[in-house]
Formats: sequence, structure tokens, C-alpha cells
Amino acid sequence: MIEVKSLSKIYGQQKAVHEISFSAKKGDILGFLGPNGAGKSTTMKIATCYLAPSEGKVEICGYEVQESPMDVKKNVGYLPEHNPLYKEMYVHEYLEFIGNLHQIKGKILKNRIKEMIELCGLGREERKKIGTLSKGYRQRVGLAQALLHDPQVLILDEPTSGLDPNQIMEIRQVIKEISKEKTVIFSTHIMQEVEALCNRVVIINLGKIVADSTVEKLHQNKNTVFVEFDQRIDTQTFSQISDLENWENIGENKFVLNSQTDIRKEIFAWAVQNQWTLLEIRQEKSSLEDVFHRLTQK
Repeated sequence: MIEVKSLSKIYGQQKAVHEISFSAKKGDILGFLGPNGAGKSTTMKIATCYLAPSEGKVEICGYEVQESPMDVKKNVGYLPEHNPLYKEMYVHEYLEFIGNLHQIKGKILKNRIKEMIELCGLGREERKKIGTLSKGYRQRVGLAQALLHDPQVLILDEPTSGLDPNQIMEIRQVIKEISKEKTVIFSTHIMQEVEALCNRVVIINLGKIVADSTVEKLHQNKNTVFVEFDQRIDTQTFSQISDLENWENIGENKFVLNSQTDIRKEIFAWAVQNQWTLLEIRQEKSSLEDVFHRLTQK
């Protein structure tokens, strides 16, 4: 449904996006992650025809953003980070206005508005002015307008930013429901959102992709093992453990060992070789926050 091929965006001497490539298909919920200034919003704006690429291509449902921008817009729903709404308009009135922009008329428009109000939980708010709604309900209105023309691809930039936990769970449910028939790409800084929603993750840093994987594989990308001994040990012998990247002393005879692979068998054999008794050995997979920090800290 969406294909990004060797995409670059250059501002003067700065490459905001540098030759990135990734794809997403129908049914995917793709988390697009990165620190501030990494190039996420720039990529999304190119995919939605708000910006032109300097190099490379973005295709939505087979249409290239520069060659067929109108066809791309017909197939994309976009909710930007700062949700632009006409606050003096009523919810129902605003959705009618958006429908007319998409040239949806008559009974079809009426039915679509009804569907979106039900899907996004706006039934009690549809006759209220947008400016009187809470931020959570304004986000729902933004989702409703992005979905009104029944796009095949939905692009969401920080859709749950500033919402309370109840509102976040409600928006999550809407996104899950949407994704059954569409391709969803969303940007967020909240790792719990990614773990709750995504089946794929792309991490971008300094304009380049540093990870493209499933959430499960990212968790397995680095292993942390906690060990405790019943006596003081010679830490210089840690060098005998192959694949060990680094270690940290976190208490008396307690250590955390980090590696790319599961080294528990090696740790046990190393302890036996040195005649040290292990009181505890426990593997802990890296959190998504740990993985994100490690990949984007430079």
C-alpha cells in the first residue's frame, strides 16, 4: 500500500531525510519512530504531498506522489501532529464541509458521516462546536475527517499526544479497528503505544533508518542477564565470556551483563570453570525504550 524508495529531502546543506526505504501493506500498523528532528514529519509530509522530495520516490497504492498527487490524496488520510480544525464549526457541520472537499455528496456523504461518528465515538458531540470539545474529542474529530473519504492508507503524526490514559486507550481501539482494512503508519514518542498497537517498527535517526523490524525482534536485539554470586569474583575474567559487550556492578557480588545474544550457557560454564557459585541468573530482554535509546543516542 505504501512504498518509500531511496527517499531524500535536502534543505540547503542539511539532509533532513537521507536515502530511506521501507514499505507497509494492508493490515499493517507501522510505528514510525525517532527523536525530534530525525525526519519523521518530513517523511510523512512528503507521503501526503505536502512537501516534494529532493530525491527518491514514495508510492501510495501504486501512485507516485509527484506524478499523481491527486490520486495519492484520494487514497491517504492524514492527521498531522497539530490537528488543524475549524473551532467555530460544529462537528457534524465540519464533517459535511470535509466531505464536500472530497466531492462526496448526498446520501453517500450522510452515511459516511454517520459511520465516522459511530466509529470515532462522537455521537454525543456531533452537534457541539469543535472549540468546546476536550483535546481527546478533537483528536477523534481529526481521525473522523482523515477517514471520511475511506482512504486505503492512514498516516497519523503523534495521534495521542497530550491525551489522558482513558483517551489514549479509546484512540488505540479506534486505530486497531481501522487497521483491519487499511494500512496505518503513525509516529509517536510513547513506546507503550508501539508495543500495544504495532506489528512493525521503523526507527529513523539523523535522517537515516537505523531499524526496520517487528517489535518482538527489536526486544531480542540485545540481551541483559542479571547474575549474583555467593562470593567476591575476579571481574577481569569477564573477558573469557565471548559475545559479552559490557557489564555493570550493581551491588555486592551482583552484576548486569549485556550482549547481542543469549549467553546464559556461557556464563554458567564460566562460573563452573572458576568454581564460583551462582545464586541467581536471570535474563531480561531490553525494553523498547532501551533499544530506541541505543539506536538514536548518537
